Amino acid sequence: MNRIPPAAPSRRTALAAVGAFVATGLAGTLGTAAAQTELTDLARIKASGALKVAVYKDNAPFSDGPANAVTGLDVSIAEALAAKMGLRLALLPFDAGENMNDDLRNMVWRGHYLGYGPADVMMQVPVDRYLMQRNRQVIVLAPYMRQQLVLAHDTRKIADVQSADDLKGQVLAAERGAGAASALMGYGGGLLRSQVGIHATGQDAVKAVIEGKAAAAYVTRAQAESALFAAGIKPGNIRLSPLSLPGVPDTGWTVGMAIKAEHKELGLALEGALAQLRSSGELLAIFQKHGLTLTAP
Repeated sequence: MNRIPPAAPSRRTALAAVGAFVATGLAGTLGTAAAQTELTDLARIKASGALKVAVYKDNAPFSDGPANAVTGLDVSIAEALAAKMGLRLALLPFDAGENMNDDLRNMVWRGHYLGYGPADVMMQVPVDRYLMQRNRQVIVLAPYMRQQLVLAHDTRKIADVQSADDLKGQVLAAERGAGAASALMGYGGGLLRSQVGIHATGQDAVKAVIEGKAAAAYVTRAQAESALFAAGIKPGNIRLSPLSLPGVPDTGWTVGMAIKAEHKELGLALEGALAQLRSSGELLAIFQKHGLTLTAP
């Protein structure tokens, strides 16, 4: 699912991060607009007593598991945000649409035609200028991490990686339908295609490396770290190295949350709650609990 098309990015699309959009001007914009409108959005949520948060199904390590027991990084962050706002968490797990535009329409500003949604806030949204221009009905804010593709490689088989040429002749692994898989198989006009084994998830791809069935897996850092954490493996024979490929942003992409464009007071409350989690060390603790690195957005 980490596909990297040039348009209509999906939930895992590796696009250039535009974190400065949020970091430098969003709070001021929200504050000005909020002063001119009634506080109906936040008042409604507080009256309900719950913050309704949309998270993806089958999106480990961020949100995964049966509908009544979804867990993961995004769920833990959502719980902490709701608590800071004096609310309980109401999760709304959903299946990914064809692209991120569909997800924002279904889960943020209109609701799904099957009758569920929208939520108050949606997690795991790329902070991307193109995406925001295409979806004027939403605001993407509160960046909380940076996604990045890495090569999880067994150093006994691939000691060092300077370029994709170093992978020739090795068994490789990637996630089905992911942009990482497309980039890896498309390198050099398909130079590595016959070497790439496709797995159901990024974690499964890394598991193949752990079990010695593959020399390396090209996945997101979060997927690699969560797979190693679940297996109880500390840094050693398996190393996470950057790998530059055409169409893949070297710096990764910033991930934040999306709300309806008119819900200015909610936006301010979410950003304030996230700032408290970050300054208190709670956000770091949440990442560590899931075996993940807290990367600056």
